[in-house]
Amino acid sequence: MRILVTGAAGFIGSRLSERLLARGDHVIGIDNLNDYYDVTLKEARLKRLLPNANFEFRKLDIADRAAMEDLFESVKPQRVMHLAAQAGVRYSIENPHVYVESNIVGYLNVIEGCRHNGVEHLVYASTSSVYGANTRMPFSVHDNVDHPVSMYAATKKANELMAHSYSHLYGLPTTGLRFFTVYGPWGRPDMSLFLFTRKILAGEPIDVFNYGNHRRDFTYVDDIVEGIIRCIDKVATPAETWNGDAPDPGTSKAPYRLYNIGANTPVPLMDFISTLERCLGIEAKKNMLPLQPGDVPDTYADVSALVDDVGYRPQTPISTGIANFVSWYKGYYGIP
Repeated sequence: MRILVTGAAGFIGSRLSERLLARGDHVIGIDNLNDYYDVTLKEARLKRLLPNANFEFRKLDIADRAAMEDLFESVKPQRVMHLAAQAGVRYSIENPHVYVESNIVGYLNVIEGCRHNGVEHLVYASTSSVYGANTRMPFSVHDNVDHPVSMYAATKKANELMAHSYSHLYGLPTTGLRFFTVYGPWGRPDMSLFLFTRKILAGEPIDVFNYGNHRRDFTYVDDIVEGIIRCIDKVATPAETWNGDAPDPGTSKAPYRLYNIGANTPVPLMDFISTLERCLGIEAKKNMLPLQPGDVPDTYADVSALVDDVGYRPQTPISTGIANFVSWYKGYYGIP
């Protein structure tokens, strides 16, 4: 298939592109290569993709309406995996306008491109952050999520609502994927595993928020990518039993679906740090700090909908995932 991957130089987008190319798809990757984090890391990810004859890269910003219209008209993708977004919960509190430009305006340009160019299926990245103030565990796509606690989460919830309106109005099949704390090789420098590893190796203290009382459903990047691919291949369809008197938020009479992709195993943050310390052979110095604005204490994914519809459940244990990350990190940065 001809598949458009937005955010192709990103952590998940680059790994997804590798997997799609390996199975013979033609991938059109776009990315604006912004400096939210180290641009050289993004360029290094791209260098792994560019030698493949079936990979085509365009540097552009999804918020550029004219450029996105030209892109869709020229490449005519069959399916779209939309990963490009401004990420980060805490950064969204300081820079809300950036999130609206990328995550709302940019998303509108993507979904409009799908609508006007016969795209068979739009799959897009949402986030576990949409569960916000919800406390019932595990988090289910069938639960209401109307209480986000960060601007980032609010923009992702808006994406889900926009997707439903387009599925309803135009019959565009859409599938939203709520990712749970993704980690692994080639990860983002602003995420906890990357930050912890860099600081521990440098002998610097790490910041441990909520005094270490977080639990996170840490999900290995290859598990996320496998879930994405299965969802790309399974085009969303209307739910025949959907009832407006008791509306299910995860499905619809329109061709619309939502799935959690998480390990379904919440891990205490201190256990996660202990596993990293063992892999590095170094005990971390720790700054124990309070809960930060926009953070939630725990995440825990109910993946039953994913299992039922595409037959997949993430399964990589953190001991394996963290060891793989440490091996990549040392190799990439030339650390013995």
